[in-house]
Amino acid sequence: MVSEGIEALFLETHNWGKAARFFQALGYEIEFETDHQSGQLRSKVGPPVFIAEIPEDRTPGMQLVLRIADAEAAEQQLKDLGLEGPFEPTHFGTMMTTLRDPDGRVWGLQAPLSGHTSEQA
Repeated sequence: MVSEGIEALFLETHNWGKAARFFQALGYEIEFETDHQSGQLRSKVGPPVFIAEIPEDRTPGMQLVLRIADAEAAEQQLKDLGLEGPFEPTHFGTMMTTLRDPDGRVWGLQAPLSGHTSEQA
Protein backbone atom coordinates (compact mmCIF):
# COMPACT_ATOMS: atom_id res chain seq x y z
CA MET A 1 0.00 0.00 0.00
CA VAL A 2 1.54 3.25 -1.11
CA SER A 3 -0.04 6.61 -0.44
CA GLU A 4 -0.59 8.77 -3.49
CA GLY A 5 -0.44 11.90 -1.32
CA ILE A 6 -2.86 13.99 0.67
CA GLU A 7 -6.44 13.62 -0.54
CA ALA A 8 -8.11 16.15 1.75
CA LEU A 9 -8.26 17.73 5.15
CA PHE A 10 -11.51 17.02 7.03
CA LEU A 11 -12.48 19.58 9.65
CA GLU A 12 -15.36 19.64 12.08
CA THR A 13 -16.89 22.91 13.23
CA HIS A 14 -19.72 24.25 15.35
CA ASN A 15 -20.59 26.82 12.67
CA TRP A 16 -20.27 25.93 8.97
CA GLY A 17 -20.87 29.51 7.82
CA LYS A 18 -18.17 31.06 10.03
CA ALA A 19 -15.69 28.31 9.16
CA ALA A 20 -16.33 28.72 5.43
CA ARG A 21 -15.91 32.51 5.65
CA PHE A 22 -12.62 32.03 7.54
CA PHE A 23 -11.20 29.86 4.76
CA GLN A 24 -12.58 32.18 2.08
CA ALA A 25 -10.66 35.03 3.74
CA LEU A 26 -7.54 32.87 3.31
CA GLY A 27 -8.17 32.56 -0.42
CA TYR A 28 -10.20 29.33 -0.58
CA GLU A 29 -13.29 29.13 -2.76
CA ILE A 30 -16.37 27.05 -2.04
CA GLU A 31 -16.36 24.10 -4.42
CA PHE A 32 -19.68 22.73 -3.17
CA GLU A 33 -22.06 22.94 -0.21
CA THR A 34 -24.38 20.22 1.06
CA ASP A 35 -27.86 20.56 2.49
CA HIS A 36 -26.59 19.44 5.93
CA GLN A 37 -24.22 22.27 6.93
CA SER A 38 -21.05 21.03 5.27
CA GLY A 39 -19.07 21.62 2.15
CA GLN A 40 -15.73 21.60 0.45
CA LEU A 41 -13.41 24.51 -0.22
CA ARG A 42 -10.37 24.55 -2.47
CA SER A 43 -7.38 26.81 -2.92
CA LYS A 44 -5.29 27.16 -6.06
CA VAL A 45 -2.77 24.62 -4.73
CA GLY A 46 -2.96 21.74 -2.31
CA PRO A 47 -5.75 19.45 -1.23
CA PRO A 48 -9.32 20.56 -0.59
CA VAL A 49 -10.69 21.24 2.88
CA PHE A 50 -13.98 19.50 3.70
CA ILE A 51 -15.81 21.10 6.63
CA ALA A 52 -18.74 19.53 8.47
CA GLU A 53 -20.82 21.11 11.20
CA ILE A 54 -21.20 19.02 14.36
CA PRO A 55 -23.35 19.45 17.49
CA GLU A 56 -22.18 21.86 20.19
CA ASP A 57 -21.69 19.01 22.68
CA ARG A 58 -18.87 17.50 20.58
CA THR A 59 -15.31 18.83 20.35
CA PRO A 60 -14.38 19.73 16.76
CA GLY A 61 -11.72 17.48 15.32
CA MET A 62 -9.46 17.43 12.30
CA GLN A 63 -8.28 14.53 10.15
CA LEU A 64 -5.76 14.31 7.34
CA VAL A 65 -6.85 11.89 4.62
CA LEU A 66 -4.34 10.11 2.41
CA ARG A 67 -5.23 8.85 -1.06
CA ILE A 68 -4.56 5.23 -1.96
CA ALA A 69 -5.31 3.40 -5.20
CA ASP A 70 -6.93 0.15 -4.03
CA ALA A 71 -9.04 -0.29 -0.89
CA GLU A 72 -9.14 -4.10 -1.11
CA ALA A 73 -5.36 -4.47 -1.31
CA ALA A 74 -4.84 -1.90 1.44
CA GLU A 75 -7.35 -3.63 3.70
CA GLN A 76 -5.41 -6.89 3.41
CA GLN A 77 -2.10 -5.14 4.10
CA LEU A 78 -3.58 -3.47 7.18
CA LYS A 79 -4.77 -6.87 8.45
CA ASP A 80 -1.29 -8.32 7.84
CA LEU A 81 0.11 -5.52 10.03
CA GLY A 82 -2.41 -6.28 12.76
CA LEU A 83 -4.33 -3.07 12.17
CA GLU A 84 -8.06 -2.79 11.88
CA GLY A 85 -9.16 -0.91 8.85
CA PRO A 86 -12.33 -2.07 7.19
CA PHE A 87 -13.05 0.22 4.26
CA GLU A 88 -16.63 1.37 3.89
CA PRO A 89 -18.36 3.23 1.07
CA THR A 90 -18.92 6.93 1.69
CA HIS A 91 -21.94 8.98 0.65
CA PHE A 92 -19.61 10.93 -1.66
CA GLY A 93 -18.50 7.98 -3.79
CA THR A 94 -15.27 6.62 -2.32
CA MET A 95 -14.11 3.84 0.00
CA MET A 96 -12.70 5.08 3.32
CA THR A 97 -11.26 3.84 6.60
CA THR A 98 -9.55 5.39 9.58
CA LEU A 99 -6.69 4.08 11.65
CA ARG A 100 -4.37 5.23 14.42
CA ASP A 101 -0.63 5.70 14.03
CA PRO A 102 1.77 4.53 16.76
CA ASP A 103 1.32 7.84 18.62
CA GLY A 104 -2.48 7.64 18.58
CA ARG A 105 -3.23 10.16 15.81
CA VAL A 106 -6.20 9.27 13.61
CA TRP A 107 -5.60 9.13 9.85
CA GLY A 108 -8.02 8.56 7.02
CA LEU A 109 -7.29 6.41 3.98
CA GLN A 110 -9.49 6.98 0.94
CA ALA A 111 -9.66 5.06 -2.33
CA PRO A 112 -11.87 5.23 -5.38
CA LEU A 113 -14.74 2.76 -5.59
CA SER A 114 -13.80 -0.52 -7.31
CA GLY A 115 -13.53 -0.14 -11.04
CA HIS A 116 -12.39 3.49 -10.83
CA THR A 117 -8.84 4.72 -11.00
CA SER A 118 -7.65 7.53 -8.75
CA GLU A 119 -7.61 9.81 -11.79
CA GLN A 120 -11.36 9.18 -12.27
CA ALA A 121 -12.30 9.70 -8.63
